[in-house]
Amino acid sequence: MKIQNSYILINKLTFFAYHGVAPQETKVGNEYSIDLRIKVDYSKALLSDEVEDTLSYADVFTIIQKEMDIPSKLLEHVCGRIVEKLFAEFHQIEEIKIALNKRMPPMGADVDSAGVEMLVSRD
Repeated sequence: MKIQNSYILINKLTFFAYHGVAPQETKVGNEYSIDLRIKVDYSKALLSDEVEDTLSYADVFTIIQKEMDIPSKLLEHVCGRIVEKLFAEFHQIEEIKIALNKRMPPMGADVDSAGVEMLVSRD
């Protein structure tokens, strides 16, 4: 068997955080969700059945949670920090696709969420 590409998926991670440009956003806070697709070779884990041969969801979550706890004006900035930390912590990550959405943003529109998405490869 030859794996062409392999990804770890983490979907709809939900956080309450204080990101935003408007003053009320940093005081009141809001609900955010994150979707991740992390490209990593986990072919060893197929045979070993050991978490050491793949990427631990729990370890990824811990990093994301720490970054979400740091208030920022822009979601772009939050995503950039998350990606930088994940690349620094896990050398086996080749690529990360991340989407960060803010529920019901204060923009004067009837919208479920608004956010950003980026696909980043390791340098």
